[in-house]
Amino acid sequence: MTDSATRRATYTMIGIVILAVLLFPVYWMVNASLQPSGNTLTAGFLPLDPSFAGYRRALSEQGGNLVTSLIIATGTVLLSLAIAAPCAYALSQFRSRWVSIGLLAILISQMIPGIVIANALYTAYERIGLLNSIPGLIVANCSNALPFAILILRSFMLSLPPSLVEAARVDGAGLFRAFVAIVLPISRNSLITAGLFSFLFSWSDFLFALTLTTKGGVRPVTLGIYQYLGTQVQNWNAVMATAVLSAIPAVVLLIVAQKYIAAGAVGGAVK
Repeated sequence: MTDSATRRATYTMIGIVILAVLLFPVYWMVNASLQPSGNTLTAGFLPLDPSFAGYRRALSEQGGNLVTSLIIATGTVLLSLAIAAPCAYALSQFRSRWVSIGLLAILISQMIPGIVIANALYTAYERIGLLNSIPGLIVANCSNALPFAILILRSFMLSLPPSLVEAARVDGAGLFRAFVAIVLPISRNSLITAGLFSFLFSWSDFLFALTLTTKGGVRPVTLGIYQYLGTQVQNWNAVMATAVLSAIPAVVLLIVAQKYIAAGAVGGAVK
């Protein structure tokens, strides 16, 4: 075996070991969810006698929380893209010193600790009646996802040829129509990328859910798992089953959207 082949084999083995270490907690989560008993410390390395009792219990007790998280995450994606797309296009097309100031403000907003934003929103929500509400959590999660979405979309829209919009304007389209009919379809890849990360930010949110919900009427699944631990410490199969169910939407979205993440539709559009 040549030296280059030996190095490739060594790097491959190292990569496999690192991947196995990173994925082992996921495997153990699935394994523990299939154990007939609730104690993960005495669980076997393989679920030789799998039981779905934990999943049945998780669906019956946490199914509503999963639906709540899905509604909040979907609303966050729609609101974030509705605001971020025109804002990113404006920041990519305008040539002014105020653009740099706006971008700096967006970057600074991402550096603000989440607990500071959550406390400020709690005070505001208490006055306007948005505590313990799905719209309130959507707006809160949007504040977290919006800066990143703007930066992702702007970086793509900077590469848009001005001739595309100018051609639409010559044909009689207004600014809004040209934006909707030309810019948004070409920006599909970046929109999907920004929407995917907005969904993941919202789906995994715990801080806003804990701070902005004081009653049990609105409870995302992250908060449901947190409160589940206090009452189900002897039934870890149900806790792990809830964790597995909460991971499925994110995994499915990542698999479906991976081919859209790399933006590159402009070349085909110009041709």
